[in-house]
Amino acid sequence: GGIGVMHLLAKQSGLIEAIDQNLQLLKVHLPYHESDHVLNIAYNILSGGDCIEDIELLRNDEVYLDALGAQRIPDPTTAGDFTRRFDEADILSLQECFNRARVAIWKTQPKGFLKEAFIDVDGTIAGTYGECKQGMGLSYKGIWGYAPLIVSLANTKEVLYLVNRPGQATSQEGSVAWIDRAVDLVTQVSGTVTIRGDTDFSHT
Repeated sequence: GGIGVMHLLAKQSGLIEAIDQNLQLLKVHLPYHESDHVLNIAYNILSGGDCIEDIELLRNDEVYLDALGAQRIPDPTTAGDFTRRFDEADILSLQECFNRARVAIWKTQPKGFLKEAFIDVDGTIAGTYGECKQGMGLSYKGIWGYAPLIVSLANTKEVLYLVNRPGQATSQEGSVAWIDRAVDLVTQVSGTVTIRGDTDFSHT
């Protein structure tokens, strides 16, 4: 029911414009732009979808399409093809698009917002259903999958950066550069930044 509001937020925050200007994955924009694909996948999850195939249900939902002001949305096959166009640099570019919109929203908040920003840093384990996916590994818990690094803003519970790593990666591995990026981001609106993590992150 709130998908129309979410779409309006994406428009007013400048997110849609930022994605179309900074993410260049399609040679021709007929009929879709990069933002259409990104938001199509995000809205699928917000609408309760569990997998990319669930987009097919939304494509035939007139109320859903009306809320977005759209005549059509990409089908699951097209959406899947779009995700395979990403490389590491494109993923970072997309995350920075989110952060541009994020900062724009932060700057509209009342005075004193983020007077002190708390950045949380930690690794987690994301298991998979297979053992042959690119970049995966075996974690110390014996789980096949990945070990994403999560850098978040505790004040608002927003994930600032999500970095995928093989399952055998230690929690602090490669974290310094991402912590620096997060600090640069939040200092655009915050005067003080406190970084929090377990003892594995003491090297920072």
